[in-house]
Amino acid sequence: MTSGAPPRPPLARRLDAPAAPLAVAAHVFPDGRARLAPSGELVHGCVDTLAKALAELPPGTCRIDLDMAGVTFMDSAGLGLLEALDAYGRCHLVPVTATGWTGQPRRVLELAGLDTADPLNPPPEDPAPAAPATPAPAPAPASAVAAERGERLLELQQEVEQLRRAIASRPVIDQARGILMAAHACTPQQAWDILRGASQHSNTKLRTVAAALTAGALPDGPPPPEEIRTALGAALARTIACGEGDDGE
Repeated sequence: MTSGAPPRPPLARRLDAPAAPLAVAAHVFPDGRARLAPSGELVHGCVDTLAKALAELPPGTCRIDLDMAGVTFMDSAGLGLLEALDAYGRCHLVPVTATGWTGQPRRVLELAGLDTADPLNPPPEDPAPAAPATPAPAPAPASAVAAERGERLLELQQEVEQLRRAIASRPVIDQARGILMAAHACTPQQAWDILRGASQHSNTKLRTVAAALTAGALPDGPPPPEEIRTALGAALARTIACGEGDDGE
């Protein structure tokens, strides 16, 4: 027997499927409102694309509304884009909305516990009902279909936890990239490659490498451990050498 419910969009696209570069179309109305329409995929680099679109808005823009209907895929970088939008609105004191979510991006918002109508402006939460004195036991799976759904739910919960960890790690990673860009005049992509290479060659988590580099940049901050310093130096040399080679082609 088949179900009449529409299939849920997949949370991940095929690894061999090419990413659709993010594009942002902008329209500014006479009353100062700006409408941005992103299209493509919210993946690594999407925050930079959005930042460029926001920087090109004219002075005096009083409101920014994003229509997300053209976004076809989103990973943890897309959730980082929401943070960037929220930070922009707070910094410039303008309201920002992001509506029109569909397909896989909407599913990711659901799993992350965000409002799918507008994650930047969720409705006020109702007071939580009082918990029962004795929680009712969960019913046992009644069939193989129920067991399969339980396994799928566990997979989704694990993926959400991975997305949340990625969001928590993003600020310190972005700070470390900024330090590398300022100290070595490298591009954002080169800074990312240096951090990733140091993480791989020192067998250390990327966030740990970024945190050690950020702490060492503070006045009287502790230097990174020897293995991280060595890995950073090697990754920096490789990345700069590759960049010079590309320029010479």
